[in-house]
Amino acid sequence: MKFVSTRDGIEPASLDVALAAGLAPDGGLYVPEAVPASELKHAGATLAESATTLLAPYFAESRLREALPAICEEAFDFPAPLRPLASDNAWLLELFHGPTAAFKDYAARFLAGSLARLRDPASPPITILVATSGDTGAAVGAAFHRRPGFKVVILYPHGRVSPRQAHGLECFGDNVRAFRVDGSFDDCQRMVKQALGDESLRARVPLSSANSISLGRLLPQMAYYAHNALAFHAERGEKLNFIVPTGNLGNALACWLARRMGLPVGDIVLGSNANDVLPRYFAGGEYTPRPSIATLANAMDVGAPSNFERLRWWHRDDAELRAAMRAFSVDDPTIRETINEAPQRHGVVACPHTAVGLRVLEQLRDAGDTKPWAVVATAHPAKFDSIVEPLVGHPVQPPPALAAWLARPASAEPLAADYEALRVKLLAS
Repeated sequence: MKFVSTRDGIEPASLDVALAAGLAPDGGLYVPEAVPASELKHAGATLAESATTLLAPYFAESRLREALPAICEEAFDFPAPLRPLASDNAWLLELFHGPTAAFKDYAARFLAGSLARLRDPASPPITILVATSGDTGAAVGAAFHRRPGFKVVILYPHGRVSPRQAHGLECFGDNVRAFRVDGSFDDCQRMVKQALGDESLRARVPLSSANSISLGRLLPQMAYYAHNALAFHAERGEKLNFIVPTGNLGNALACWLARRMGLPVGDIVLGSNANDVLPRYFAGGEYTPRPSIATLANAMDVGAPSNFERLRWWHRDDAELRAAMRAFSVDDPTIRETINEAPQRHGVVACPHTAVGLRVLEQLRDAGDTKPWAVVATAHPAKFDSIVEPLVGHPVQPPPALAAWLARPASAEPLAADYEALRVKLLAS
């Protein structure tokens, strides 16, 4: 299988080239030439086994083909359980049981395992450059921490992540550096894309990306949707529908791609915060990126979702794309209200992002929808203790792995929201 750019400005590339590059040379995002039909017909005994079977067609011509089962075992060695909610015919897909308590742990570990096997041990270290709106950076930092042959540079918007998220970005040391950028996530993302597209820089500093623009992040995220949708269908004989809180659209796109491969995924609904570029578009407006604004659900503070380019490439026109999914926005007062009510109404303590999904579920129920829905829980509420605890009235204990990271010392370097400033840092590293 070959992979092409969403901008159609390059020759088809192998999966190995696409994984190593991150961004296509023409500035586009890599996508498979064709989406294969799924070879996964029944949920595997483990999530790793489901992932291996699901991803096999993409790796058929890769040097990683024989290593794929081992990569999946490393990346998917913690569960993605589907837990019933107190509300009728609804579940929570818990994706926060990894080392940094966020869904991005799965794909970050998958990408790290893949790149480690592709890298020539005799070559210079590769710098993994990542922009984060809260959780990506910690997951990538943990996945590549102390891995020989890799450095990690994390850019995050100063003052726009929770205190525990910031600590989780800054606590690694060793081969991982964190920069607090005087700007927004969109500034961080812009700077990363500029660096990846700077040929003169890449000639001196080998670079790759671990943002959701990377195929190594997108493809493995299909696994937990496929695994749970198949198990649900086998047990109940119907498709499971998903509500996905989303910012940069990578996790939601993975859900859509699993459905495109033929998995029994039903409707897909996106939950956005006050950064409502996607809800406006899916309601019939123009797709108009705009500067992001800070919200309680900070990991979704994205004004120009990168993966929209992939989503648009896969659809003939706006009408077909708008028929593929729906999107709703939830403002901060409603997020607070939902967090406060979630223990009684749904039987869970929710992070601000999961609260967006729960509120969307409530909106669907109020409109008369009775279908089975899974709300995707993207992060553990303990990462947002300063927001959640005052609303639920009790402490939220961090899981052991997260507590271990929080116990480490942390530091970050300041950085202007200016590409030349980043370029200087990369050249000096």
